[in-house]
Amino acid sequence: MEGMIEGVKQMGIVENQQRKSNIIQVSNTKKSLFFYVNLAKRYMQQYDEVELSALGMAIATVVTVAEILKNNGFAVEKKIKTLTIDISNERGGRPIPKAKIEIVMGKTEKFDELMAVEAEQREYEGDEQKYP
Repeated sequence: MEGMIEGVKQMGIVENQQRKSNIIQVSNTKKSLFFYVNLAKRYMQQYDEVELSALGMAIATVVTVAEILKNNGFAVEKKIKTLTIDISNERGGRPIPKAKIEIVMGKTEKFDELMAVEAEQREYEGDEQKYP
């Protein structure tokens, strides 16, 4: 019985570690929109799903990234969570409430096919640039 309990605990640890490694925290000032779209595609190739997360003004960016993935057939929404968290400044002042969104996206059935087509297009464009 103890071995079974320990096995279940280890599975939970592995699941939590995998879960945390497929989260993209989006900022609306640091990177371009398509940086996040392409990063989400890579994460879905590796983990089959990705969690897009943002605070405050970056929420619009996350929603746009999710819509691009969905409208182009790469992903489906699995879960959307909105919440308010308290952020306190470094000086220990009063906490400031911030809106937060978490969107979990999963691969569609045609994800791998679409990624293969994209890879072929990039390869073709690369050949075109070499031999004009």
